[in-house]
Amino acid sequence: MTQSTRPVRSVLYIPGSKQRALDKARDLPADAIIFDLEDAVSPDAKAEARVTLRAELDKGGFGPRMKIVRINGFDTVWGRQDIEAMTGADIDALLLPKVNSAYDLETLAEMIPDVPLWAMMETPEGILNAREIAAHPRLGGIVMGTNDLVKELGCRMVPGRATVQTALQTSLVAARAAGVVIVDGVYNAFKDDAGLREECEQGRDLGFDGKTLIHPAQIATANEMFAPSQDDIDLARRQIAAFDEVEANGQGVAVVDGKIVENLHIVTAKALLAKAEAIASLEG
Repeated sequence: MTQSTRPVRSVLYIPGSKQRALDKARDLPADAIIFDLEDAVSPDAKAEARVTLRAELDKGGFGPRMKIVRINGFDTVWGRQDIEAMTGADIDALLLPKVNSAYDLETLAEMIPDVPLWAMMETPEGILNAREIAAHPRLGGIVMGTNDLVKELGCRMVPGRATVQTALQTSLVAARAAGVVIVDGVYNAFKDDAGLREECEQGRDLGFDGKTLIHPAQIATANEMFAPSQDDIDLARRQIAAFDEVEANGQGVAVVDGKIVENLHIVTAKALLAKAEAIASLEG
């Protein structure tokens, strides 16, 4: 399963300082876990969290889900120590917070080889430099940090997220241009499933690959909303069959449900089926 097809429908933050939560994460149906050494860990607990997380990672047992570690930034006294602690760990990526430019990623890349890097997009400067950040050769994914972005912009988070649409879509366009994964920001009201479902639907329709989550109760909704539905799968198969039939006959135009099917639709249909297959493999 490649990085491009690996499901990231649900990406759950887990505090690196809480051993019980880390142990529970082994059995959660999230596609990916962000083991957090930054915002979720208080300053006086960071040293211990670093040791605890590394021990749990070395113990293993997290299955096929992606293992991403969010370190502290270089503007703190903990960032370099986090990198040292995670060197050689069994992880799929290091997530750098508050990435402002490709230079930030290059600095991290020089400090730890052979580990894919992910970037938090949560500052105005980062959004303005989204294209160069997404194009960094070591970058494997982007995470939208909408809470910090709202704070930095001095705006308010409103229903529909009109206040951050420019930042969301700018980052998304940059990710697609570079061919990297991008996941949406968190939904803070973890008991509001209807609100979460609505925001997942918006993120999915915009083109995000999945959503970051703050509570295990949000996993099922994200997994459902960012997965192809059975109707989507059936339509994709019928489009491919109709197109192949026309190609084999060498004449006519493929039509499904009264709509013309062109090559671009087939590319989308095959990508959707590949995603469905990857999800089935992960869950199987």
